[in-house]
Amino acid sequence: MRVLGIETSCDETAAAVVTEGGDVLSDVVRSQVALHAPYGGVVPEVAARDHARAVVPVVREALARAGVTAADLDGVAVTSRPGLAGALLVGLQTAKGLAWAAGKPLVGVDHLVGHLLAVFLRRDGARSTSAPDGPLTPPASPTPPASPTPPASDERPAFPYVALLASGGHTAIYRVDGPALGAIRELGATRDDAAGEAFDKVAKLLGLGYPGGPVVDRLAATGDAAAAAEAVPAVMARKESLEFSFSGIKSAVARHVAKRGRPEGQALNDLCAAFQGAVVDALVQKTVRAARAEGIERVVLAGGVAANRGLRAQMAAACARRGLGLFVPPFASCTDNGAMIAYAGALRLAAGERDTLDLAPETRTALPRVTRKGGGVR
Repeated sequence: MRVLGIETSCDETAAAVVTEGGDVLSDVVRSQVALHAPYGGVVPEVAARDHARAVVPVVREALARAGVTAADLDGVAVTSRPGLAGALLVGLQTAKGLAWAAGKPLVGVDHLVGHLLAVFLRRDGARSTSAPDGPLTPPASPTPPASPTPPASDERPAFPYVALLASGGHTAIYRVDGPALGAIRELGATRDDAAGEAFDKVAKLLGLGYPGGPVVDRLAATGDAAAAAEAVPAVMARKESLEFSFSGIKSAVARHVAKRGRPEGQALNDLCAAFQGAVVDALVQKTVRAARAEGIERVVLAGGVAANRGLRAQMAAACARRGLGLFVPPFASCTDNGAMIAYAGALRLAAGERDTLDLAPETRTALPRVTRKGGGVR
């Protein structure tokens, strides 16, 4: 089975062709980072308009790189939720038109489910990217990391597993018993900001630009967290809780900058290291705690923050100490991409599921939530 996946939930226009077994035949991603950088974050209307301009060329390129036509496909999958309403609508209308014209079944995919299943993708160098405003080109060789990180695992986890999904818009821990919506259960999530959102906001406070996560990660590698520990509190450290709160640490950094000004040089690196260390400590400790509480020996990282080298290294060490198996997807499977949507859609198609042409965008995930937003003792 070969399925086309279309992803337009936020600020990447992506399309990919993937088999039911997870083999990635093509994966084309067009980033909007340069468009949103002047604003320090994603502007929904700008995102939707750029998706409308880019989605057809991206889909055509994905089909061409896979060596297939629309007639060769067994189905079309598209992100239908959660995300920005206008951005989702672009992908949905494109997928509907293509599925209708080619006479292929259509399936909507929950974006979070795509991330939770991305660890099953087999890429073998199939990924390709595009310049923000230029022609589609193969990706440049990645910059070698400043510090050692565990390689992505070629193995696939068995169900069930505990997954940490951390990105710019979502941070939660899930128990995953299978690929269906009913087999995925939230164990704990953030009460306020997502981890990636906190990275971006702190980077903006420090004058590091947007997106901030990769810059903070790079500077933290040469910083001394202990030297700036007084500026950064622990992140919701109650041992019994699997919930997160990142608004406090963001506010603490803001107060530190307001009092002392923006740090430079080594002081900046130290503050980045302290901030990242506090966030990573919370993510790692609560994920490991969740796995032990559920009696599960397999842990999966998912989402854009899973590309953070500090998180990968610390999670690997923590899992090794407790005898847990860690499954880390390659960097290309962490950030938003069409391959994870195509794979999740292929599993829905294989299970006999279909959606009709009245499929509508939804800004919220279909996964049941147990964590309530806002402060206060639960």
